[in-house]
Amino acid sequence: MHPILVKFGPVTIPTYGFFVAAGFLLGLALAIKKGKEEGVDPSTVSDLVFYILIGTIIGARVYFVVEHWGYFVARPWEMLYLWRGGLAFFGGFLGAFLFAVYFVYKKKLKLWFTADLIAPSIPAGHAVGRLGCFSAGCCYGKPCTLPWSVTFTDPHSLARLGVPLHPTQLYSVAANILIFTLLWWLYPRRKFEGQVFFSYVLLYGLARFIIEFFRGDPRTYIGPFSIPQYFSILGAIVAVAMLLILRRKALEK
Repeated sequence: MHPILVKFGPVTIPTYGFFVAAGFLLGLALAIKKGKEEGVDPSTVSDLVFYILIGTIIGARVYFVVEHWGYFVARPWEMLYLWRGGLAFFGGFLGAFLFAVYFVYKKKLKLWFTADLIAPSIPAGHAVGRLGCFSAGCCYGKPCTLPWSVTFTDPHSLARLGVPLHPTQLYSVAANILIFTLLWWLYPRRKFEGQVFFSYVLLYGLARFIIEFFRGDPRTYIGPFSIPQYFSILGAIVAVAMLLILRRKALEK
């Protein structure tokens, strides 16, 4: 659609990077807001979100590079071209979770309480970040003839050019907005710590599993499903199990 947001002579600001940064700032603002409501120092929340950001970038890029190793082995310098897209969600989620767990234990915070605090920020920031994907043309969909199909024409776009495609990036935006709305509603009504976080994992797993059927960018399949779909199934199963376990523990107290 519009890969380059602004260009000042030799300085170029990619639209993808702008929206990723905007999504991060939105997530940070929402997390600080929730933290204040719970009596958590804003500086603690800011430090935690910074750890999450670093973990997200490292994990997302490593996952993407490994998944597309055949491409990057011939041009290894492009592993660092983050402004061109190529941040895989599941790798980023795992990286963020590991960095967050380290921070939580380092600061002696309550793990699932903190996870609930951060959970609504994830789909909110993700929704904005996906607008960057749409602008750059990454994560594009399969050809389609539906009225809402999109056709990429910018030569800098990563999507297939001149072909009407499913706007899978916008499907993801809509799904994340819906998930955020549900989590924001659930947070003050939660019955046990971890309920909001694992509800997010479950809802996103289901949404991503469905959206994957419409993705047209290079995917790695094992049998009928892509690798992200297997991660989606695994995440949903773990989420359901943890919701049941944490609920039972809460009732036993």
